[in-house]
Amino acid sequence: MTTRNQRPNQQSLTRLQDAFVKILPRIERHGHVYFRNVRCPARRHEYVAEMVGLCWKWFVRLAERGLDAMRFPSALASFAARAVNSGRRLCGQENLRDVLSRRAQQRRHFCVGKLPDCTTLSSNPLADTLIENTRTPPDEQAAFRLDFAAWLASLGDRKRRVAEDLMVGERPTDVSNKHGLSQGRISQMRREMMESWTVFGGYLAGEPS
Repeated sequence: MTTRNQRPNQQSLTRLQDAFVKILPRIERHGHVYFRNVRCPARRHEYVAEMVGLCWKWFVRLAERGLDAMRFPSALASFAARAVNSGRRLCGQENLRDVLSRRAQQRRHFCVGKLPDCTTLSSNPLADTLIENTRTPPDEQAAFRLDFAAWLASLGDRKRRVAEDLMVGERPTDVSNKHGLSQGRISQMRREMMESWTVFGGYLAGEPS
């Protein structure tokens, strides 16, 4: 090992690396056990990798102070696992304002997930199209899901069914035959629904209807 407060040279650094490799399996086992409840394999692997990085950083610092971390590998792994779990990273602390930060999610009691591959909102036939939408911001997509479903629910039963058929691409002629209405009435209902949605959306945004 190196003497106290002396930075290791290349030769001593090689010896430190060889020594660290000997306790590395023990550190990794501790990490996999500590983070066993993290469901995402990629995230769990990331946490264990951050933990190993912190252990190596501390291992070298302790050697610079004349201390041999080979004597307490379990304590080293335990402190590193707790640090990573609290948001500590090799390159710094996680940002509490970042919604993807696990520390922020723990502190604010929320979680982040992907949009479902299919929707259970049968009242909104356009919701599935949002899954592959990479242009509309997520907040606007979420608002549309809520607002559009509420608007459909506000329509009468017949008008709602007509709207759903038109939205999935059925021709006005087929819709008129299906619901026993004239094509003129279908065109009239389309204009009424367009005006209704415009008023509904403006009202939700705080604008006068």
